[in-house]
Amino acid sequence: MTRATTVRAVLAAAVLLVAVLITLTMSPRLGLDLQGGTRMVLQAKDSTTAKADRESTDRTLEVLRKRIDSLGVAEPTLTRSGEDRIIVELPDVQDPRKAAEVIGRTAQLTFHAVQGPGTPDGSGAKDGTTLPDEQGRRLALGPAALSGAGVKDASASFDAQQGAGWSVSLDFHKDAGRDWTRLTGEAACHPVQDERRRVAIVLDKQVISSPQVSPTVGCGTGLPSGSTQITGSFSADEARELALLIQGGALPVPVEIVEQRTVGPTLGAAAIDASARAALIGAAATALFITVVYRLFGALAAVALGAYGVISYAALVALGVTLTLPGLAGFVLAIGMAVDANVLVFERAREEHAQHPGRSLRTSLTAGFRHAWSAVADSNVTTLIAAGLLFFLGSGPVKGFGVTLGIGVLASMFSALVIARALTEIAAGSTFVGTYRGVNGIASPGRVRTWLNRRDPQLMRSPRRWLLVSAVLVAVAVTGILVRGVNLGVEFTGGRLVEYATSRPVDVESARSALAGAGFADAEVTTAGAGDISVRTGELDNAGEHALRAALAEEGGATTKVRDELIGPSLGDELRRNALIALAIAVLVQLVYLAVRFRWTFAVASVGALVHDVIVLVGAFAWLGRTVDGIFLAALLTVIGYSVNDSVVVFDRVRELWAKARREPLGTVANRAVLQTVPRTVNTGMGALFILVALAVLGGDSLADFALALLIGIVVGTYSSVMTAVPAALLLERGSKTPPPVRKGVPRGRPGAGRRAPLDNGARV
Repeated sequence: MTRATTVRAVLAAAVLLVAVLITLTMSPRLGLDLQGGTRMVLQAKDSTTAKADRESTDRTLEVLRKRIDSLGVAEPTLTRSGEDRIIVELPDVQDPRKAAEVIGRTAQLTFHAVQGPGTPDGSGAKDGTTLPDEQGRRLALGPAALSGAGVKDASASFDAQQGAGWSVSLDFHKDAGRDWTRLTGEAACHPVQDERRRVAIVLDKQVISSPQVSPTVGCGTGLPSGSTQITGSFSADEARELALLIQGGALPVPVEIVEQRTVGPTLGAAAIDASARAALIGAAATALFITVVYRLFGALAAVALGAYGVISYAALVALGVTLTLPGLAGFVLAIGMAVDANVLVFERAREEHAQHPGRSLRTSLTAGFRHAWSAVADSNVTTLIAAGLLFFLGSGPVKGFGVTLGIGVLASMFSALVIARALTEIAAGSTFVGTYRGVNGIASPGRVRTWLNRRDPQLMRSPRRWLLVSAVLVAVAVTGILVRGVNLGVEFTGGRLVEYATSRPVDVESARSALAGAGFADAEVTTAGAGDISVRTGELDNAGEHALRAALAEEGGATTKVRDELIGPSLGDELRRNALIALAIAVLVQLVYLAVRFRWTFAVASVGALVHDVIVLVGAFAWLGRTVDGIFLAALLTVIGYSVNDSVVVFDRVRELWAKARREPLGTVANRAVLQTVPRTVNTGMGALFILVALAVLGGDSLADFALALLIGIVVGTYSSVMTAVPAALLLERGSKTPPPVRKGVPRGRPGAGRRAPLDNGARV
């Protein structure tokens, strides 16, 4: 065993040991659908500057969403109820009272000039504002010079060197920064120790800091406009709370908590058990499939995939990511998709072994890892770019998806390039494995590759034909969207929230089954309060409400309506807009990255295939009349990552082969690249399809649409990465003047230059 293999084995064992310890000692944070949480009803109130109407309540909702994200509560649900109420549902909140205190604070931050000592009656201030400072001494304050709206960012920090303790650093926007410089410059015109040399920072009519401007600051000069610090006797929690309040922004109108209670999960135990069984069966089928295809090395890759599952789960638990049922399903799906890197390596190793039959098994395997590295790296980097931008630019469920996606990508790369490589290299060094060719799974070329080599189909002979097929698919999808319309779920459209009390106890699963039988299959059902049943559905008239109540009465006996409210969308306009902006920027950055790493023609073709997949998937759901909701959004983001990943693998092979045969027509090179990557595409797709079929058939209604969306998306994405992206790149290359790529180590414009003759030892006189 080589030193590199030993290092990989030790590193893999250490990481796996830590992951197992985290898994055994830490509990996951579960979402509302799995364990329930806290539900608060907030009542918006009129203020002196704003009226609590629909518009101001919607703005307040978005500010609250930012605060909740800052609190670290992932996957929260916020909806407007009526004109001036907000329903907040927080999964797995450890301290509801603390959350309620932070959520309900108005957080009006203002900065004032100090006009001198204040009097109890307020006569010392020109505008009559006097407030006590941190020590309780009253100060006369001038009007607000700037507000918290001018703060661009706020963060808590600890100054250990100066011993100043915890403080809050503020970064101002450009215009607000100039106001800050002017405010401190005017204060600096007063003598040192004069009260008027102080600047008061006020939060919700309470002075939280009133520092003196430093004696080194000259009159009219002021402090730099970029940033400042709020100092005081803050504890760590107080500093962090203040930072998130400032960063989240002020509430447009004050809110009052009128109700707070614990709600049960939206999914019953039976649905969760069914989904868990489906996930286990699907993962086992994927492991069995890769073992059959790649024999011993496939079995070792399956072991590495199991390690990937443990590592990524431990990372999710350690980071405190909230796990929902769609998130867990996506996590299990990622196990099927993580097989992609192993398949890439094994297929390249098969090619190397077929081209050089005399090579040892270890040499072929090492060459497979070396040649597959660029495709693995590029495909995963593009996915990481998307995950990072979704996390930093998105909010709510979009941010949570970015975290899960990023962890999955990093864990899958570690699994394939460290754990699987260590296991397969150790096995390749065995005499038994090297002697019996049918055992290792690499010595034979594989049935798909053998069939393709025998038939040699010319798929890229007429690229316009494939683009015409893709155009027809897009036209059919757009027709479905225009004719049938997109059936948006309650998260996008809002709807009705009705709560019932029943004479007999009814569990969530029985209530959901009864409602599904009455035609309300998309209704969200939870338990609320003392056994009450809460039902959230889309648009519902009074006749529909009577039918809903009658369906529940069959299970629970006498049924009384306790609450009936119209609610707004939980995925509001701003969240949707932020999600679209994050997605657009992610696609743009991917386009730039691919253009730099490959060619602009390949980048445009990859993004074109991605857009094709999105339109076709949305159109398919429109034709089928399926609901487009938050679960569909998660599936759509997964499909986007899969589509780019697939296209990158194909174009990586096109680039490699074209650099070796620069004078050969690109169509011929592209056809050869497609045929060489088809085995990888088929085997990777099959690994994911096993899990998806199991989730669709056995996972129950809660995951049926999620699995269906991913099934359609992966099939369409596999097609488009070959039959849309490659033909589009071929047509774009006809108008491109960029020369073909050059092999590494060969100077441009001199094919073969820089290489020694076979008998040349490199010596010169």
